[in-house]
Amino acid sequence: MSFTVAIDGPAAAGKGTISKAVAAHFGFAHLDTGLLYRAVGAKVLAGTEAIVAAGALTAEDLEADNLRTPEVAQAASKVAVIAEVRAALVAFQQTFARRSGGAVLDGRDIGTVICPDAEAKLFVTASAEVRAERRYLELAAKGHNDTREEVLADVKARDERDMNRAEAPLKAADDAILIDTSDLSIEGAVARAVAEIEARLPA
Repeated sequence: MSFTVAIDGPAAAGKGTISKAVAAHFGFAHLDTGLLYRAVGAKVLAGTEAIVAAGALTAEDLEADNLRTPEVAQAASKVAVIAEVRAALVAFQQTFARRSGGAVLDGRDIGTVICPDAEAKLFVTASAEVRAERRYLELAAKGHNDTREEVLADVKARDERDMNRAEAPLKAADDAILIDTSDLSIEGAVARAVAEIEARLPA
């Protein structure tokens, strides 16, 4: 059985946490598609040309331990606007999505572009301020010195770039279920996601 769950949303809305929990709950495979772009971004920072990096990406590249830095996040957002980079990564994602046993993909254009026929689509969001505070605490815990103001500006800049790019802009699919996590606990958000997916599973 192939059953695809598409989870989209802006940075730090909680989609990664929800996606991992949902995949574990249902025994589905999980792909954080943002890591594909982060891995390309990391290669670009190391001197590789973006389109070359995207075409040569391997599963091992997604294991690199520098993919969560703010510098790589910004590089990822920049390479994601390049049409040839997106095209190179689409096949990787679509093959993963239809694997036997079910798959959860989270990103920015899963329900709209990568898997428009996904059986379940969720759009996870939260206010920019809430998302920035989450990201600030996450970075502070890792020893980064970014201020709250810098993190908020960074979140807003990424939103602006992601929502207004010509190729596959960040937006909710028309048939996606909206989950606003601004005032939800992790447990509450996961429970809501699980319930929505269960309602769409074949009997």
